[in-house]
Amino acid sequence: MGADQSAAVRLNVDLNALELFLAAAEAGSLSEAARRTRVPLPTLSRRVRKLEDDLGVRLLERGPHGLALTPAGTQLLAEATPALATLSQAEQRLYDSSGVAGTLRMSTPPHFEPMRHVFSEFCRRYPAVRLDVFVTDRRVDLVADGIDVVVRVGEGGYTSYVGRTLARYRHRVVGAPSLLQGVEIESPADLRNLACACWRTGGAPSWTMGDVELSLNPVLLTNDYAHLLHMAVSGQAITEVPPFMACDSLDDGRLVEILPYYPMPLQTIRALVVDTRALSPLVRQFLDFAANAVPGALGGLADERVE
Repeated sequence: MGADQSAAVRLNVDLNALELFLAAAEAGSLSEAARRTRVPLPTLSRRVRKLEDDLGVRLLERGPHGLALTPAGTQLLAEATPALATLSQAEQRLYDSSGVAGTLRMSTPPHFEPMRHVFSEFCRRYPAVRLDVFVTDRRVDLVADGIDVVVRVGEGGYTSYVGRTLARYRHRVVGAPSLLQGVEIESPADLRNLACACWRTGGAPSWTMGDVELSLNPVLLTNDYAHLLHMAVSGQAITEVPPFMACDSLDDGRLVEILPYYPMPLQTIRALVVDTRALSPLVRQFLDFAANAVPGALGGLADERVE
């Protein structure tokens, strides 16, 4: 087959069939995809088989436990999803003077308040955009979970994705004045004399403060920063939390920062995508917007603005 014929085949792919394939891949079964799309199962199955015939490759393996993507199916899913989103947004832009429209599927960590302000401002500026935000601290699969952009702090197992650094900040070690009253604190080692609550990690509890690595014996380990903040405000323990969670309590005197001249390590906020070469206009616009808006949402709490 010549190059012109090959191009013709690619251009003749049924976009409706492609959308049905994406629905089947997301649902994990043809019957569930038929239910979600309200397309009769025989019709959906026939259209997906026709798509495979048009492309000359098997996209789905059908087995007793549902569907599994072939390598070709995985590649098509990753590349076709943003392409179809671009087409959908092109249609919506005919009705939206801002030129930015569609559904943006995001994932953020829990209690990440700065992103709430960023989302609100983005939707105010682009009223034709609808946000679908999945809040979780687990690792998400952008393709399998249908996520356009995942916002995370640090790498966290996302080295296979690419994206943009939005801002950096440092956690604060804080405690209630009532707990600290009469306690002499001159160095990190003095904190061992106080009850502490720590973020739960896979390793031994410790804090890095300046050039000091402080091993700890906490009264509480948790992966809930709201719980850590409660322990500090109630005077039960000292802890370390993101600055945007502690700022109100620091401002009104319920908390004080401990040893600020022993700073904790920089935390990096990143917006991650599957491939920057295949971004839809909506995703690209959000990344550009967030690069300016996130440092602003952090206010004076950002330690470094990323240019």
